[in-house]
Amino acid sequence: MRDLFDEVAGKSPLDPNEAVRRTSRAQLPKRFYTEAGVAEENGGFAVRLDGRAVKTPSRNALAAPDRALAEAIAAEWQAQGETIDPSTMPLTRLANSVIDGVAGRVEAVTDDIAKYFGSDLLFYRAEHPEELIAREGAHWDPVLFWAKDALGAHFILAQGIVHVGQPETALAAARAALPADPWLLGALHVVTTITGSALLALALAHGRLEADQVWAAAHVDEDWNIEQWGLDEEAAARRAAKQAEFAAAAQVIAALGSRRS
Repeated sequence: MRDLFDEVAGKSPLDPNEAVRRTSRAQLPKRFYTEAGVAEENGGFAVRLDGRAVKTPSRNALAAPDRALAEAIAAEWQAQGETIDPSTMPLTRLANSVIDGVAGRVEAVTDDIAKYFGSDLLFYRAEHPEELIAREGAHWDPVLFWAKDALGAHFILAQGIVHVGQPETALAAARAALPADPWLLGALHVVTTITGSALLALALAHGRLEADQVWAAAHVDEDWNIEQWGLDEEAAARRAAKQAEFAAAAQVIAALGSRRS
């Protein structure tokens, strides 16, 4: 089970083709429990399978700081059928990543998110057509105005894909607005990498945008192209998988928003 969650999370040293084979439906482990639930312990809420503790890939307790969040993770386990499919359990995978990979590396994860402030999606604008330019402005400009007014982070825009350097004061101000809480930070990392925008992630964490607004803002260009050319089945499947990961991260942010620091 631990190896399976590692592979789905992209941490396995196995060849990608082997990882796909092992995580196919035929290779998934059979469900070995009847009931998934939650128990309060050690100041948090641990996931239980038939009353027994669940461990992360690094053998830490699978637990959340919020009961509703722990219950949502347990619900993923309860929803499994005859086999256990980690690809259908985005909250569990995110929890594993936070507990095993973020809790002891807050500064490093913060640095990784902060790198995006130097080349954020929102800085680089289309040169044409006018309708796309207008759409980008409608979705992205309010976030940049918010960052300037609320955070003191004034960024520079560019047209096309030529890199533009950002003021150190803006980079420092935006980085300072990132949360210190490992769960929130881990969720923001997911949102940042999926959207290509740490500013959109910050706007979500600080309540400036709702999750659906962030998703729409992150996909302005993609949605424009879909309108022009359509969306094939493979691309639709990739987008759906990304959206499930995004939704899990947004759920964590919504559940723990009052813990912002």
